[in-house]
Amino acid sequence: MVDIATRVWNHKWKIDPIVRSLLDNDFYKLLMCQSVFRNHPDTRVTFSLINRTKDVPLARLIDEGELREQLDHIRSLSLTRGESTWLRGNTFYGKRQMFRPDFMEWFENLRLPPYTLERRGDQYELTFEGSWPEVTMWEIPALAVLMELRGRAVIADMGRFELEVLYARAMTRVWEKVEVLRDLPDLLIADFGTRRRHSFLWQDWCVQAMMEGLGPKFTGTSNCLIAMRRDIEAIGTNAHELPMVYSALAEDDRALATAPYSVLADWQEEHEGNLRMILPDTYGTAGFLERAPDWLAGWTGIRVDSGDPATGAETAIRWWKERGEDPREKLVIFSDGLDVDKIRALHQQFHGRVRVSFGWGTLLTNDFRGLVPGDRLAPFSLVCKAIEADGRPTVKLSDNPNKAMGPEAEIARYKRVFDVGAQERMDVLV
Repeated sequence: MVDIATRVWNHKWKIDPIVRSLLDNDFYKLLMCQSVFRNHPDTRVTFSLINRTKDVPLARLIDEGELREQLDHIRSLSLTRGESTWLRGNTFYGKRQMFRPDFMEWFENLRLPPYTLERRGDQYELTFEGSWPEVTMWEIPALAVLMELRGRAVIADMGRFELEVLYARAMTRVWEKVEVLRDLPDLLIADFGTRRRHSFLWQDWCVQAMMEGLGPKFTGTSNCLIAMRRDIEAIGTNAHELPMVYSALAEDDRALATAPYSVLADWQEEHEGNLRMILPDTYGTAGFLERAPDWLAGWTGIRVDSGDPATGAETAIRWWKERGEDPREKLVIFSDGLDVDKIRALHQQFHGRVRVSFGWGTLLTNDFRGLVPGDRLAPFSLVCKAIEADGRPTVKLSDNPNKAMGPEAEIARYKRVFDVGAQERMDVLV
């Protein structure tokens, strides 16, 4: 077991760059990247950092030179022979050779494209531009770097014993959560915490704690590098990025209305089983399901990622019943703002009605709330999103309007096209 406090005390060591491999990324990113590489290899995109928590002044906390050093290090990375062998030869979701030879050849030669970094007051403006398959691979590493540098800044002046106590308290908190979850019958839960983790070492520790404490109830991790090193399942399907970019590329309102379904039509050409998960909330869950083609009802399940999670699951159950499907055979993955109380409540409400699974993110891998004065290590909401595709702005509406993004005129257009009515605003925790 790594002595995390000692490693943090010596965190300037080159042994601990924040991102140490191109596989230090989420599995769904690789799946989506392969799909993009096949279907839209020449699309040009811009991704941008968005700090939703304005009272966290990243540019005052994080030294620009250190940030550039970490980002430049990521640009120097490439797949090792062992990493390539794992991707080419491993079984993912029951399928061997998940990644096609042409994609693997491209990935083995990939170096991430340049970035643009500027300070704007107390925040950083960090953008990535280029071909979609290349730029998409920046999202998760960029978030991990900024989250960890913020944490390092907060604990930089702590003494050795203070750090020992900090991590002992945080470890106790994680284990107490595990003890609560282990009593839930038929629980299925995975680590989804890469993008807003406290650090790589901490995420790895949390995964090991889940492995020991939950046994087979712990289904795996979204982090490819940890999955490879710990010999556990790599977990993940697809994300809002695909419908956002497909929709931006639509030539007119009619094409826009069908774009989210075109994403899934492309997806099902490559994937089956538990990889056929619908993410319906990019432009409103209710409208997406109401207009969905019949073939989507036969997919394995739905991931609920914004709005009230119980409402989203109830909506899915009604939709399956209306389409002649048995909800008890379907999988619902909850993945937004989860902690033990919400996990337990959702499990109790839906266990036996559907197959229930959880993708536990920030409050697994970055719950240091209340552990330092001023709560300066509390998690915050930082995202890196596609904001433009082939010169056109992207839009996300979400089931929670506080997560909406895009130019106001385009947001209004998308609401009209997708017939999005009144929505309930909910606080964005992480």
